[in-house]
Amino acid sequence: MLETVKCYILFEEFSAGVYFPLHCWVRYCEGFENNFLNIYIYRYLQDAFKVPLVIQLTDDEKCMWKNLSVEESQRLARENAKDIIACGFDVSRTFIFSDFDYVGGEFYKNMVRIAKCVTYNKVVGIFGFSGEDHIGKVSFPPVQAAPSFPSSFPHLFSGKENLRCLIPCAIDQDPYFRMTRDVAPRIGYNKPSLIESTFFPALQGEGGKMGASDPNSAIFVTDTAKEIKNKINKFAFSGGKDTIENQRKYGADLEVDIPVKYLGFFLDDDVELEHIRTEYGAGRMLTGEVKQRLIQVLTEVVERHRKARAAVTDEMVDAFMAVRPLPNMFS
Repeated sequence: MLETVKCYILFEEFSAGVYFPLHCWVRYCEGFENNFLNIYIYRYLQDAFKVPLVIQLTDDEKCMWKNLSVEESQRLARENAKDIIACGFDVSRTFIFSDFDYVGGEFYKNMVRIAKCVTYNKVVGIFGFSGEDHIGKVSFPPVQAAPSFPSSFPHLFSGKENLRCLIPCAIDQDPYFRMTRDVAPRIGYNKPSLIESTFFPALQGEGGKMGASDPNSAIFVTDTAKEIKNKINKFAFSGGKDTIENQRKYGADLEVDIPVKYLGFFLDDDVELEHIRTEYGAGRMLTGEVKQRLIQVLTEVVERHRKARAAVTDEMVDAFMAVRPLPNMFS
């Protein structure tokens, strides 16, 4: 309820002519899938409101949590920047930065201000750190919190330090930003507003875990059309009945059906989606038909992204990540 009120305040301010920046945090990986939908939400918000977007690539976090070298973490961050750019962001309104490259100056000052407001006992309570965790993990939350405040980016928001920031994020990031909201008024800033998304389910169902460790748990943007077809047909958990006769008689359980859930994310046509849900739930459509439609949709999405990413050059990455003013970011 509190987040709803804060977002309402932000959008009321926007209606009155007060713009807001977007801050997005990307936990990157070899595969882009865990961030894919959230990235498109970021782009939609940028397009809809014509506001600046700051995307944080936490290469330091990957280094500390996954025991990667600094150099490998930086390489992965740059590869994910290419995936992000391929989603169609406006370079005149978008600043992408990696922690290893950018942290310092006003950003670091805000990190220190935040850190002084959070006790060790509190950070352990929020994030569950143990005595076996190295101190890098304990020191990381202020790094993620600092971009919530426009003063961390003087090249963008000089004289606009009290703008309220909107942060779209996955629900597992809620502890970081609740900590940030608690600290904000104590250091003289507006609390950021949040839009939180639910987890994207694994192909095997809500009880499964989507990740690169199990290649059959998800559709990857590097998958071929043949691999997508095979994964959907073999591994996508169905809410349909075990026989055609029972499916016709009882219909599918849409609450557990993964193909229907995936179509809810990726199918643009709401009328068609509702038609599928109605017909499938009533037994007039079979599991194979629903899976076939999902295969078509995902193949198109992946192929479109693949072509867009192939067109992203190193020069384009440098342009998005250059520390520069964005003079037309609110126009």
